[in-house]
Amino acid sequence: MEDAARLLQLVVNGAAAGCIYGLIALGFVLIYKATEMVNFAQGDIMMLGGFLAFSLIAHWGLNYWIGALLAILITAAFGYVLDAVVLRRVIGQPQFAVVMLTLGLGFIFRAGAGITWGYDSVGFETPFTNKTVNLGGLVLGQDNVSIIVGTVILCGVLFTFFSKTRLGVAMQAASQNQLAAYYMGIPVRNIFSMIWAISAGVAAVAGILLSPVSMIDVNMGFLGIKAFAAAVIGGFGSIPGSLIGGVIVGVVEQLAGYYLPAGFQEVTSNVVLLAMLILRPQGLFAERMGKRV
Repeated sequence: MEDAARLLQLVVNGAAAGCIYGLIALGFVLIYKATEMVNFAQGDIMMLGGFLAFSLIAHWGLNYWIGALLAILITAAFGYVLDAVVLRRVIGQPQFAVVMLTLGLGFIFRAGAGITWGYDSVGFETPFTNKTVNLGGLVLGQDNVSIIVGTVILCGVLFTFFSKTRLGVAMQAASQNQLAAYYMGIPVRNIFSMIWAISAGVAAVAGILLSPVSMIDVNMGFLGIKAFAAAVIGGFGSIPGSLIGGVIVGVVEQLAGYYLPAGFQEVTSNVVLLAMLILRPQGLFAERMGKRV
């Protein structure tokens, strides 16, 4: 019984970590589906969102929910401006140029965060800090539960937005066929900037949800590497796949950290990614893309 409880505890903790990876991976996928660009600064945008929430809540004394909402909105606006001013200039350029640009932006974001907030780890109190939930003898931290619940709620909001609103449908149309969307009068460039805004906002949510579990620092954006693995495992281009891939990576990491020798936990995401590339290179939920030539 004790072993089963321990296993369930590891799975829940892994699912919580996987939800963070999945949210970052979701940002990768949203941008890639729309523009065929891979934003390697996505993890660093998450870091900026976490630091913004820290400033608003810990320094300015705002209520947690108000501060979190403002941080998400500011980060989303930053994502919109980032695309409109910088990224839009490289649409149509070779992928290598896009990769180098977003990697460079990540360095700039980390340097800017270090100058603004310092290089020490920081944190702030949340309604879930040091609180637990007891489920039949299984003790779960409310911070992990909040990550899972928050991810589910966010996914529901995004699903409703993309399927039930005119703007969401326009975004889907623009991502599937840019030329047809343009001929139908959809402002494709603005739509792409809005998708960048949504991706940045999702990254900020990940940073805020992660704050009770892990301190915020300038290097937390490197979680984007594991999130990229999650996106590939799920099938790059698949929104559900990115989230499921994240959960797979998170759970495998937790199990490896407990059952395997020290050091294995940090490489498990790469091992799972390598196995996926060998066995199913298109990913678990790859969307079929057909082109007539």
